[in-house]
Amino acid sequence: MPPASPARRRRADAERSIARIVSAARECLSRDPSASIDDIAKAAGVGRMTLYGHFRNRRELVDAAMADAVRAGEEVLSDVDLTGPAHEALTRLLESSWSLVAESTAILAAAQGTLPAGRIRELHAGPAQRVEDLIRRGQDEGVFRTDMPLTWLVNVVHYVLHGAAEENHADRLKPEETAGVVIATIQSILAA
Repeated sequence: MPPASPARRRRADAERSIARIVSAARECLSRDPSASIDDIAKAAGVGRMTLYGHFRNRRELVDAAMADAVRAGEEVLSDVDLTGPAHEALTRLLESSWSLVAESTAILAAAQGTLPAGRIRELHAGPAQRVEDLIRRGQDEGVFRTDMPLTWLVNVVHYVLHGAAEENHADRLKPEETAGVVIATIQSILAA
């Protein structure tokens, strides 16, 4: 196998650097939604010039961190079995997703203060579609309510998940209780 060209090595180095920066951004923003570029560069082990060589501004970096968090969440959620009765599938989805939401609540706060609302909706389109499809299926099965707009019900699910994450973060809801509380709340709201 011939040795890698200098350009290919530089590209591989750049990709590793970008991955380190995005990972550091996710970690820093998860702890503090107002984390600075300096905080993130330091956590990534790179200088400001290197960071700015890949991301022109904080907005691009927050966007990349949010997109990476959603992508990682999608990897987990795509493995959730959504077959069978809709209310059982919803329980499995909620068991898997509440902790992902808890991890990304601070990143979402950073995104809400930095990115346009349309971009945040775009990033969450996949997860929202999964919930919408499941609720629609439950409505077709007669187990979920049909007297409210579907988009409202999807948003209520997300509001409850984010509220639970905030309660968990504030130590008003114990981590081991959260999934059960989330599931009971959402199932009762959606029940036909």
